[in-house]
Amino acid sequence: MTTDRRGTAAAAAHAHIRAEIVEGRLSPGTMLSENELAASLAMSRTPVRAALARLQEEGWVTIYPQRGALVRQLTPQEIAESAQVRCALETAGVQYAAVGQRQALARPLGDSLARQESALSGGDFGAFTELAQEFHRAFAALGGNELMIAMYDRIQDRQHLSIVRSAPHITARPSAIVDEHRLLLAHCLAGDWPAFGRALRGHHEVSNDLETARPDPSADGSPHAEG
Repeated sequence: MTTDRRGTAAAAAHAHIRAEIVEGRLSPGTMLSENELAASLAMSRTPVRAALARLQEEGWVTIYPQRGALVRQLTPQEIAESAQVRCALETAGVQYAAVGQRQALARPLGDSLARQESALSGGDFGAFTELAQEFHRAFAALGGNELMIAMYDRIQDRQHLSIVRSAPHITARPSAIVDEHRLLLAHCLAGDWPAFGRALRGHHEVSNDLETARPDPSADGSPHAEG
């Protein structure tokens, strides 16, 4: 296999494994086998090994020689730091946006709120997750600051995973979650970025508490095999 083909295969393996982790299909504590992954992806172990090394650099797995790669539980510090960065970027987007830019969100995000309610009432949590991510990203992208948008996009996967792992809490109180989103939009349209920031921090704190309270199966020495 040429270098280019190996690189393409490694990128494909990385994207696949990362998506499985982010979507919650590979839970913390799962031990990933190079051989099994290579067989399931119809490729050699070399690109799989490269993909796992990259995932370790990104903080998604821990590699144990001769054993495999263990899917990590994000630490409380990592969860808090990710939420703080998202909060800072979304709040800054609202703070620095022009009035017209903020007002332009009224219709699309109003429509998003209606679709979020519909998705939750219909039991389509996958659709809600995508809508919620797009909703929050809109605030960070408000002023068109490409650096802020790029920074936000780099932590989107952690936000997605946080929403997925908060599913029981969200589905138990769907109207409350959408109401929190509605309040964020109201503060944005009013240009009240301090109130927006306070509401957003409260919104994140619930998810953070759920994540930090979750037991970490990757820390008890008892990894479970993939599948």
